Amino acid sequence: MTQSLRTAWFLLSRLMLVLAAGMLAGLMLGSLWVGVILSLGVALAWQLLNLFWLDEWLRHRNRHDPPDTPGLWGDVISQVVRLHRRKRYHKERLLQVLRELSQSTAALPDGVVVLNALDEITWFNQPAARLLGLRGRGDRGLRVSNLVRDPQFRDYLGRGEFAEPLVLRRTEPDVSLSFQIVPYSDGQRLLMVRDVSRQVQLETMRRDFVANASHELRSPLTVVTGHLELLLSDDALAEDVRSPLQEMQRQAYRMNGIVNDLLDLSRLDAQAREAASDEVDVVALCAILRKDVLARPGHPAVALSVETHARLLGDEPGILSAFSNLVDNAVKHTPESGVITLRWALLPDGAAQFSVADTGRGIAPEHLPRLAERFYRVDTGRSREAGGSGLGLAIVKNVLMHHGATIDVQSTPGAGSTFSCLFPARRVKIVAEERTDPPNE
Repeated sequence: MTQSLRTAWFLLSRLMLVLAAGMLAGLMLGSLWVGVILSLGVALAWQLLNLFWLDEWLRHRNRHDPPDTPGLWGDVISQVVRLHRRKRYHKERLLQVLRELSQSTAALPDGVVVLNALDEITWFNQPAARLLGLRGRGDRGLRVSNLVRDPQFRDYLGRGEFAEPLVLRRTEPDVSLSFQIVPYSDGQRLLMVRDVSRQVQLETMRRDFVANASHELRSPLTVVTGHLELLLSDDALAEDVRSPLQEMQRQAYRMNGIVNDLLDLSRLDAQAREAASDEVDVVALCAILRKDVLARPGHPAVALSVETHARLLGDEPGILSAFSNLVDNAVKHTPESGVITLRWALLPDGAAQFSVADTGRGIAPEHLPRLAERFYRVDTGRSREAGGSGLGLAIVKNVLMHHGATIDVQSTPGAGSTFSCLFPARRVKIVAEERTDPPNE
């Protein structure tokens, strides 16, 4: 028999016992119903008294012990006491966890700010208060963009992708801060804040050193190249001397290319703001790039796939530099029997894509994540023979970053590679197609 059935039988037997006692008292008093009513009244009064004791204890349970009542009321009170103890245990455990979490986040060197779906501050630790100048409870409930007043930070909050942190320099105090958003449940987000002043200072020193060293190398290289050209222009030069001088000239040209690439990277690194928004005719650039490849000796075939006349809004010299580097890479790694395809297309969401596909040797998957690193080469020996500096893709990535664009690389070893530049819709301008589309070649 279950506990509930036993309880029901117990209550029924107690009720029958009370009724029997009332009927017996009624017979003694000469009125059966009077006895029954009196017994039920006494039973009701007892239940009300127990209910009063229970209510009084629930209201003041922190100051009084639970009432010692037998029977069903005692069982009810025991269960309430167990529930109360369990609740108090879980509450204390939760408070302990929250206390440990607060202590651990306070010990972090990085600032942590909890934002709700409206970007309002719900909690922050002490490092965040120190780095952002937040003030206790007074700033809770305020939008973080009202406290960190910077257009770049406001744009960063509106993004849907937070893989890359945002670095801003603040004048009061004079520090460089790195901001990164970490979304989690129910639209809430963590804003991680880190002081990167030292790293920014070291990066600035590195850029200045590379720029200064490259600039200083340019003058002696120009002198060496000029003297080599003068020597090689002498028809009376002996053949056993001409060959070493030609090799010296080739290496000097290669070093001069590296210096120019380093200077381009230094210029791009110094460009903190986004690129300009001049109209760039990508169709005309594709024609120029194709013509340049066809003018080289031993070139592969070049095909154009122009699917739109939309124009880019950006820095034309930078765009040309990035596209030229992609085409140069394709030419260097594609045999004469291969094909290079230049494609310019408009995507359904309004973005635009420029891609360079080749039928060269392809790239192994383990090399893809590091392709845009400076001086990184997939095949060192082959790249040096082709005159590569290992800086081309770094320049491409830097140019695209200043245009809010990204680069995607798809490659299959033995089947070729495709380098795609994806430009956001805000960098694309749709124009009327006033001329007949050029045939895809």
